[in-house]
Parts: sequence; structure tokens; C-alpha cells
Amino acid sequence: MSEPVMGRVVCRPRAARRVALLAAALSLFGAVVLPTVVQAASDTPFAIESPKAAKGLMIDVVHAGKRLVAVGDRGHILYSDDQGVTWTQAKVPTRQLLTAVYFIDDKQGWAVGHDAQILASADGGATWTEQYQDLKREAPLLDIWFNNTSHGLAVGAYGALIETTDGGKTWEDVSDRLDNEDQYHLNAIAYIKDAGLFIVGEQGSMFRSSDDGQTWEKLEGPYEGSLFGVIGTAQPQTLLAYGLRGNLYRSTDFGSTWEQVELNAARGALEFGLSGATLLDDGAIVVVGNGGSVVVSHDDGLTFSVFNRPDRISLSSVTAAGNGNLILAGQGGVRVATPTGAEPTKQ
Repeated sequence: MSEPVMGRVVCRPRAARRVALLAAALSLFGAVVLPTVVQAASDTPFAIESPKAAKGLMIDVVHAGKRLVAVGDRGHILYSDDQGVTWTQAKVPTRQLLTAVYFIDDKQGWAVGHDAQILASADGGATWTEQYQDLKREAPLLDIWFNNTSHGLAVGAYGALIETTDGGKTWEDVSDRLDNEDQYHLNAIAYIKDAGLFIVGEQGSMFRSSDDGQTWEKLEGPYEGSLFGVIGTAQPQTLLAYGLRGNLYRSTDFGSTWEQVELNAARGALEFGLSGATLLDDGAIVVVGNGGSVVVSHDDGLTFSVFNRPDRISLSSVTAAGNGNLILAGQGGVRVATPTGAEPTKQ
């Protein structure tokens, strides 16, 4: 049984599955077997340059300093220096779907994707090199996090957890640090203020670490369905986890206890899957998902307003544009929106 969702992919090893953006954009994949260290191949094809890349399937968008960087289908990576008005295609040594991107500063960044692939950039996303991949498996890494330019962790399908302590020159499989006997897919990893790292995944699985990922505690979560994302709020030890059918949960004690956050749209409860979120500089939280859903909180995640974009285009990620607007990524590429998620000309 598979659960196609905007932003990542969920599949069970017994049947055929960041949870994926669109079912049509993703293929089912087999079990993940990650080697301890894999050297990049020299014959990897580069992503094809296309003037339509900014309108293609984009999975994640983040900041590299003031620059915006987005990743998506066919190995496309785009960057913008004018708050999302125009986008330039980066030189990327892959044509695989890229699922997540993370920058530690305005220069150093990493992206992950299918074939357990990890790319690195040292120039703010303009050019990329391949650090890690497993060409024998069609299984993705789904999210990545770094706490400095040396130490990082990536998570993915079938319980994959890999670590680097040298900026990505080598990566080690440390999946056995997690109590994840069923090898549930790990869809997202995030740092929670004054607490530590938090992972969410398939079947409501949750893990937390207070020592930068060296040891992990398995938690009993509030939801048995798949969770596609997690984000820390501006308050200490406070986080939101979100996933299928608009399910959104809030914890103020680093995941020990949870309360469900009700999302009520104009025509009833929100039932679209939620797949991406961002914390704005003013403390506001924006979560996006399938069906063009944009939900915004100005009270640290206690309540949210819900806006469903008229185009109903599924969204996978969101970040601030830098001028008060939002940048949305998903089906149909990257686009500028107002703080509520609407088209700027229709505010």
C-alpha cells in the first residue's frame, strides 16, 4: 500500500514506497541498502538545462543567505537573487529527483534525492558536486540537516540515517542508532530550539535526540498515519508535526505530549496532506500541502488560518521571499505569493 503525498514519498517494503509530491512524478522503489562510504561516480549525467525548469516539479525551497535555492525533478536546482522574480538554473551532476536542500550559511549547502544521492555546493547553490550515492538502489534520501560545516545527518526510505563528520567527504550508515525494527521511512529531520533533533516518518514514527544525533529515543506519537514534516517554533522545546489528511500536532515539551491543532477550512475540516513548513523571522509559521493549501499561524502554532489557492496546485515547500511575500514550491514550479498564500495581484 502506498500513500502518495506532496513533498516526500511513503511506501511499505511489503507492498511496493519526503513522501512524494505527485504519484505520477515518483516510482515505487525497493529496499534501501546503504554502504558505509560511497565515492561519487565520474560519469554521472548533468541535469539538462531548460528554460521551463522554474515551471517544473519543485520539491523544496530554502534560503542561502539572501539567495533563494529550490530543488526538484530531473536534478533541477534553481536560484534567485531577486526575491523569486527570476530564477537561474544551476549546474547539477544528476538527473534524479531531488527531495530536499539545506544551507548552513550563504555558501555551504547540501541537497538529497533518489539513488540515495547527496550533492554539495560551496558557492550558494550556483554549482554542485556529488558527494554520495548508491546507483544500485532506486531509493531516496528525503531530508538533510547540518549543525555546522562538518557535521550533518540525512534521513530517508526504509529507516535510512546516514552521518558525516567531515562536511560530506565521507558518509556513514548509522541507521542502527534508531529503534526502527520495521524500517519505517524517515521523512523529515529538524532542530528544535533549546531541545535537540527530531525525526518524523511513516506510520507516525517519531524519534528525538538531545546530543546532535549520537543517541535517539523512540517516542509514542499521537497519530498512526504518516507524518511528512516537523518544524520547531520560536519557543523553546516547541514543535509541530504534520502529515496526511491535514493532521497537525503541537508539542511544547520536545514531543513528550501532544495536542492536535484543528484546521477548519471554509468547507469543513482540511483534508489535504501537509508536506512543508517554514518559520518566519517574526515568529509566524506557514505550512503548505496538497490542493494548494496554505495555513498560517501568528500565535506559535496554537491556531491557524486556512487558505486554499484557487489553482489547487499541490505545494511541497514554502519559505520567505525576503520582502514580506512567500515563495511556494511544488507542482508547476516556484512562485511568489502574498503572506496568506494568494497571488500578489489578487491580494
